[in-house]
Amino acid sequence: MAEPTAAAGEMKRSLTLTGITVNAMALIAPGAFLWTTFQIQASQKGGKTAPDMWTGLLFALVLALLTAYSYSELARIYPDAGTGSSYYFAEAALLDKEKPEHQKMARVAKLTVGWISHLYYWLYPAIMVGFMGILFGYIYLAAFHHTLTYIPQAAAAVVLAVICGYIAYRGVSGSTMTAIVINVIQITCLVLVGFLFIAYRLGHGHEAYSLANAGAVVIPHSFINVIYQSTIAILLLVGFESVTALGAEAIRPEKDIKSGILLSLIIQGGICYLFEYFAANFANGAKTATFTVAAAGSTPAQHLTGYAASGADPAPIGTMITNVANTTLGNTGTTVSLIVAATVLIALLGTTLACLNTGVRVTYAMAKDKEMPGILGLLHGKFATPHGGIIVLTILSAAIGVYCATPYNVDNITQITLASNTGTFLVYGMSCIIALVAFASRHDRHAIKHLAIPGLGALMNIAELCGVVYLAVTAGGAGSKDAYKALAIVGVWCVIGVVWVAINPNKGRAKTVTADRKGPGVVVSV
Repeated sequence: MAEPTAAAGEMKRSLTLTGITVNAMALIAPGAFLWTTFQIQASQKGGKTAPDMWTGLLFALVLALLTAYSYSELARIYPDAGTGSSYYFAEAALLDKEKPEHQKMARVAKLTVGWISHLYYWLYPAIMVGFMGILFGYIYLAAFHHTLTYIPQAAAAVVLAVICGYIAYRGVSGSTMTAIVINVIQITCLVLVGFLFIAYRLGHGHEAYSLANAGAVVIPHSFINVIYQSTIAILLLVGFESVTALGAEAIRPEKDIKSGILLSLIIQGGICYLFEYFAANFANGAKTATFTVAAAGSTPAQHLTGYAASGADPAPIGTMITNVANTTLGNTGTTVSLIVAATVLIALLGTTLACLNTGVRVTYAMAKDKEMPGILGLLHGKFATPHGGIIVLTILSAAIGVYCATPYNVDNITQITLASNTGTFLVYGMSCIIALVAFASRHDRHAIKHLAIPGLGALMNIAELCGVVYLAVTAGGAGSKDAYKALAIVGVWCVIGVVWVAINPNKGRAKTVTADRKGPGVVVSV
């Protein structure tokens, strides 16, 4: 069967179900986020919410599944969404209505969803670049036994960002094959490390641990702490909706988009991360999680253990692996942790690449509709990629990534993470509401599929938004400052959006996304 070809100025359709799923799975990189976010989660509110890390992840997973199903149903009725994803859905759902007053709201709805989505799509790859810079510093320290200075670490983050940007510039084909390899490596590593942690706890039950038993890992201790933890945990799960942004590159979008969305989330979030977080929290204890805070002035050095150590340690999972392997695998801790760190770095490369690939798709759709600057709507003549957006996003990701990584402190990256996650909750919540609107008057409306599921998804996303605000008001200290700064970033971005819409020189020529969209794509044989 001949591969579909693309018209001039369009991407090419050839992503199969495998290609769609693994590109989304690369964003939900198994193993990578446990290493990179465990410190943020352990340090939240001075470690008070850490015991609810697993249950917070479960809450975020349920939210993500509800939202994912809403996305998949929207993709089913709007298979021509192409690169527009939720931006397209917002307008199409209102244009389908019979009343003129609803149709007049279509442009406002699409602009709101499209602009807010950039808080996630443009900050998420920057966070990945920051994580890569931090991890590169850890690997250098472990291998050469002295700390990497800020300038080389920042340079490393920039170089890694440029590498990802270059691959994305050349097209999704190479990105998909890269994602397949990365997922195989990371899932294998995940299973081995998880079993190593569990085996250590079972074989050293006499030691002191942060949580009394396995039940304490999976049973919630405080509902508000579950919400707090889930505001961070959502970072591990976002990416499933990127499948709809790749719909323009899918051979069978009407069938494979829904399957790809749910499969990527279930495999990575429902299986890999729940297992991994159980193992890490089960094994966290006095001898596995250790960190010494150096003396400062008149303050003596502090030796921390358990969650307190994990909240202060820039690489708590690396430390746990080192301590466990030294005890059980004959003093091979440094070697094992370096191997795992290398796989995490590879996974972060793949995740950053997937972010750059999918993040610019909505930007491209908006630029083609003259709702964003024209440079972001440029399509490469040879590679059929939105290279203008990729270049801009790569530069932005490198700059913000350097802020997150150098000089490293947990506050910088927490601020950007919370801002990105707040954008995620806004877009996911609005998308659930869009699903309610889209199916409200359709003949195939189902009470559970199109009312209960998106309705509950919207409520859970609103709860998460309230959690971020409540955290800012009540956490105190650095936690409050980080949350306030994150909300300030969100507010500034919204103001910029309003100003841009007002001064957009092309606003009079802007068109509806449903007008003549054919659904562009990139050739991938998978």
